Amino acid sequence: MLPKSFNKYGLLPPVDYALTLEELKKSLLVKGYAGKPPTWDSVWRLHLVNNLEILVKQLWRVAIDNIFINGSFVEDKDHPNDIDGYFECDLLDLASGRLQRELNLLDSHKIWTWDPDSRRFDTESIKKELPMWHVYRIELYPHVDQDSGIKDKFGYQLKFPSAFRQSRQQYRQKGIIKIKK
Repeated sequence: MLPKSFNKYGLLPPVDYALTLEELKKSLLVKGYAGKPPTWDSVWRLHLVNNLEILVKQLWRVAIDNIFINGSFVEDKDHPNDIDGYFECDLLDLASGRLQRELNLLDSHKIWTWDPDSRRFDTESIKKELPMWHVYRIELYPHVDQDSGIKDKFGYQLKFPSAFRQSRQQYRQKGIIKIKK
């Protein structure tokens, strides 16, 4: 169960929270909490979860079950820019291209790629984003025990599980959401 509010740092307490997509839609991460600011954008947050649902169901169809989300979506931010996440997969499936091919067969926009050359600049985020971000405002990365590109406060590379369980600005431990069927 999610708590009824965020901690004093605007983060979820550092626990893994397993939620179905329906539970996520009804949670404080979408609906807000008592005393939420009037600018809390439940409509936008629900839109993001609906987009997430499309991608999660595609991952489920190719036998990917361990899917985690985080980023500013799971923080006390009234209008998060997107949802970030990762999923655990088999190295051979990823390296051979099989996973990407199977996922793109399921998605009409063919957004499943992590190739840096596929990134396009977005004026709103002020950086280059993956195709899935441009279509769904979601970034889900495959995790096969590699570094995430995110560093800790000492400058060391973190793997996705560690990187997604800390706030980027202040390096505080925080909770993460595991999507369950």
